[in-house]
Amino acid sequence: MDSSVARSRFTERRSTRKAVLIWSFLAPSLVIFLLYRILPLAWNVLLSFEAWSPLKPAVFIGFDNYREMFQDDDVFWQALWNTLGIIASAPLGIAIALGLALLVNSNIRGRDVYRTLIFLSYPLMTVAVAIIWRWMFDERVGLINYVARSLHLTDQPIPFLNSFTWALPCVIAANIWQMLGFYMIIILTGLQTIPGNLYEAAEIDGANSFRRFLRITLPLLRPSLFLCFVIGMLNSVTSFDLIYVMTNGGPGHATEILVTYIYKLAFNQTRFDYAAAITVVFFLLLLAVTWGANRLSGGNVGAVEYD
Repeated sequence: MDSSVARSRFTERRSTRKAVLIWSFLAPSLVIFLLYRILPLAWNVLLSFEAWSPLKPAVFIGFDNYREMFQDDDVFWQALWNTLGIIASAPLGIAIALGLALLVNSNIRGRDVYRTLIFLSYPLMTVAVAIIWRWMFDERVGLINYVARSLHLTDQPIPFLNSFTWALPCVIAANIWQMLGFYMIIILTGLQTIPGNLYEAAEIDGANSFRRFLRITLPLLRPSLFLCFVIGMLNSVTSFDLIYVMTNGGPGHATEILVTYIYKLAFNQTRFDYAAAITVVFFLLLLAVTWGANRLSGGNVGAVEYD
């Protein structure tokens, strides 16, 4: 009896020491996460219900900021639709990357060179990408206008970045180009984990290439495609530096997105309270889009299965 009690106490002490060791390793990360993520988020939510600026004390005003946002602020709605448009462009980039990944995963000559060339767009700094594409879309010396006029596709140069029609598609094109290499690598990794015997069995059963793609490749690539969408969505809606350098939200507010509008409200107009309210809506939008993407992907993408 005594040995059983001693064994039980020893197991208890070992479990306690193990728990203390685990929490000791986790504590620094959890403290940093609390200080730089949870507390700022909580303060931001509280600030959205107040009238506050650095030069005067905070006054509780309830839902006034949200009422102004949804009823009176046309720029907010413009920025919201632009943000949704950029999010909607992520599947287009992923589809292009899927085609490129299938191409460079096949037995073609020089595929390693192609992989490298496609991936080169991603490591570039976003500011450098914005400068490159701003030059390419330039009305006077831009490469695209030069090619269009050389091929006699247009007589007059097109003011891409100064056009209410073309400015946002140009920004979207630059964003897709930058992320294309990253998408391709993620999808290529997923393709190389698919067992080859599945394709062989399907081919023996008479399935053509298109049916093998639909029945084998796409279902097994679902986690990779979901990861690409989430990262692409987050990159799209936080492309502050790309838009700031290319258009600064213009012309007018044609390329304004929520993150650039929040920055201008907070640091140009010192309306930190109103910017906080838009940040809350922005955060809820990201949660909703991510949840919707997960549901469309089957509802359990990224889940860990235990035997």
